[in-house]
Amino acid sequence: MMQALEASQWKPFVEEFNYQYSDIELEIVEGPNATNQVEDLYTSSFLLGNSPYDLVFMDIIWVSKFAAAGWLRSLSDRLSKVDLAAFLEGDINGGMYQGELYRIPIRSDGGILYYRDDLLEKAGYKPPNTFEELINISNALQEKKLAEWGYLWTGKQYEGLSAMFMEVLNGYGAFWINPYTLEVGLDSPKAIEAVNFLRRTLDSKASPMGVTTYAEEEVRRLFQTGNAVFMRNWPYAFGLLSDSSSPVQGKFKIKPMVHASNYFSGSCLGGWGLGITKNSKHPDAAWEVIKFFSSEEVQRRFILATGYVPSRRSLFNDPEILTKFSYYPQLLNVIENSILRPPIPQYAQASDILQRYLSAAITEQLTPEVAMERAASETRYLLGKQKNNNY
Repeated sequence: MMQALEASQWKPFVEEFNYQYSDIELEIVEGPNATNQVEDLYTSSFLLGNSPYDLVFMDIIWVSKFAAAGWLRSLSDRLSKVDLAAFLEGDINGGMYQGELYRIPIRSDGGILYYRDDLLEKAGYKPPNTFEELINISNALQEKKLAEWGYLWTGKQYEGLSAMFMEVLNGYGAFWINPYTLEVGLDSPKAIEAVNFLRRTLDSKASPMGVTTYAEEEVRRLFQTGNAVFMRNWPYAFGLLSDSSSPVQGKFKIKPMVHASNYFSGSCLGGWGLGITKNSKHPDAAWEVIKFFSSEEVQRRFILATGYVPSRRSLFNDPEILTKFSYYPQLLNVIENSILRPPIPQYAQASDILQRYLSAAITEQLTPEVAMERAASETRYLLGKQKNNNY
C-alpha cells in the first residue's frame, strides 16, 4: 500500500516490473495521501492478523514500531556490506532496529534552509550560519522593505513540527530522546533555548504568527510569492520554486540549517523504503520487487520523473540527474549531515507529546520552561522512566 499520489508515480514502473517478471504479479494498493492514515491502515491489518500485504512501504519513523511488534522480516542476510555501502548511511541506519535491517531505502529526504540570495546580495549580507544571524538578517531586510517576512517554518501541530524542532534542538546541542538509554532531554536548559529561539522569531516579527498553523505547503506557497527571505522546508519545494511561473525562480539557494555558535547543524532525515512482512508467503518474490525498486537504474528514472531525493549516493552526482537538478551535490552535503528522529517503538506517542507541548509554547499558552517540563515528564512516563505526575 502506498499513498495515492506516490502509487500513481510508481505505476509505469509496476507495469515494467510485471512485464519483466512474468512469474510475479505486483499489485500496489492505493491508500490515503495522509501518511498517518496509511500507517493506521497497515497497523490495523497487522493487528487483525489477516494482512494482505507482502511488502510495506514505510516512512523512516515507522521502522522501530513495526519491527518491535514483530510485523517485519529481517533483511540483514540479503545484502552484503558492499551493497549497503551504495546507499546513504543515514538511510540504512534508519532502517535498522536492534542491530537488524528491516527496510531498504527507496528515496531519501532531509530538512534544508532556503534563502533568497538576490535579496541578501542586494543588502550586503552573506547567508547565515547561526540562529542569531538568521533573525538579525531577517529583521534588517524587513526594515529595508526588501521583504515582508524574514523566516518561514512549519509550526502547525503535526509531525512536521517535530521534524523541524529536531533540527533546532540539534543546533543548540540538545536532544529529544536517547534511543539507547531512553534518557529524555526536552527539559534541559539547551532544549528550552531551542524553544525560545522559535518564540523569538515570532516576537521579533521575523516570522508571521500564522506559522503556528502552517504545514509545508503553506510555508512553500508564501515563500514562493517572493515576500520572505528564509524558509525551512524539504527538497520537494525546490522544483516548485524553480517553475517558470514562480516569482522566485532563479532567486534562491539552499544550505544546511543554521545552528548556535559552537554547535552544528543537523538535517532531520526523512524518506521512504520497503520492508517484507513477517507473514508474507512470497518473501523471495517480494525481495525481487525491492531489488527492482531500489536499483540504480530504476531510481535514476524515478528521480528524473518526480524530483524526489535518491537514496543511492552515486545518483547525487549522476550526469543525467545533474542536467535536470544541478543542486543535488549541495543536497548530498545536507543529507549526509542528517539526524534521525528517535528510533524507538513508541515514537508516534512521543511525537504527539512533543507536538502538543511545543505548540502550547509557541502560541504562548504555556511558558517554554513549563511546556518542556511537562513534555519531558509525559515522555519519561511513556518510556517507563518515571511515575505519572498528573500533568
